[in-house]
Amino acid sequence: MRASQRLLPALARALFALPPRAQRRLGGRPPPHAAGLEPDAWLVARLAAHQAIPAGSASAAELRAHFERTVRSVAIRPRLPLSTRDVALDGPAGPLAARLYVPAGAPAPGPLLVYYHGGGWVQGSVATHDPSCRLLAHLAGVRVLSVDYRLAPEHPFPAAADDALAAYRAARTRAAELGADPARIAVGGDSAGGNLAAVVALDLRGDRAAPVFQLLIYPGLDMTTRRPSRPRFGVGFVLTEENITWYQDQYVPDHARRTDPRVSPLLAPKVDGLPPAYVATALADPLRDEGEAYAERLRTAGVKVALHRHPQVHGFFNLTAMRSGLRALTLMAGAVRQGLA
Repeated sequence: MRASQRLLPALARALFALPPRAQRRLGGRPPPHAAGLEPDAWLVARLAAHQAIPAGSASAAELRAHFERTVRSVAIRPRLPLSTRDVALDGPAGPLAARLYVPAGAPAPGPLLVYYHGGGWVQGSVATHDPSCRLLAHLAGVRVLSVDYRLAPEHPFPAAADDALAAYRAARTRAAELGADPARIAVGGDSAGGNLAAVVALDLRGDRAAPVFQLLIYPGLDMTTRRPSRPRFGVGFVLTEENITWYQDQYVPDHARRTDPRVSPLLAPKVDGLPPAYVATALADPLRDEGEAYAERLRTAGVKVALHRHPQVHGFFNLTAMRSGLRALTLMAGAVRQGLA
């Protein structure tokens, strides 16, 4: 491990503790196209440029370990009044590991959010997203079931999409065991996980078992088009254009990305009848425009949708050690609470 990879996490924590005025002095002014970015988010972007490993320059195992170390350094795991337990769900190729978070005082049966982690379909896990899912469950006051799905390149498309759908169906079938109300189950996820949540909602469109709400956090929704935010924020803002391309190539190495809505939900011929959605995008994120395009498509089709562009960089769901990241998560938890009320 390089010395910078050991030192930068500790430096990030120290910088997060500084008042915003000091963070602005240290980080400087973001470029004009990122004006309005939170000062601590801009510091994250600048640190990430020194710590990043270009995708394709290391093995999948090395990238996963790096992702775990990075997330651990920018997340907090406070003691919260909730309980957790690990469960196994039936998947199309064997059991899927999942973790259930139950806030103190949550009614039984009560609402449940089935959550899919981000990480470019290549990395990430229940463990990497544990701090954020704990906070989400606590702040929203609803059960959260975080799911481990099969990862690429070992398991390319449609493995993750099939696992996501199977996990949702298993959660609904076992609702009583999970303390969930089968009529109040939602899907959600960040980045690649936001893609999977949107795919599950589309797969079950019009079905009596369909989710009642979807939480889409800076989702990747279109592998066919490079919208303006891709080149605008594809260098220097945590998630790079180079890494996006590599992740997509690992997950969908064939031509399915050009035609299949289960890869690119923006290709879906119809989106009317989908459940209400909260779409969270980040100001300085290459994926911003496709998330906002999907929100507009839902709205045009008559789907109830709330769109919030956070003054953030990609990955802020995991940046709970950062004041502005925690504020953003709190807003999203409020949307979940309202969406499942």
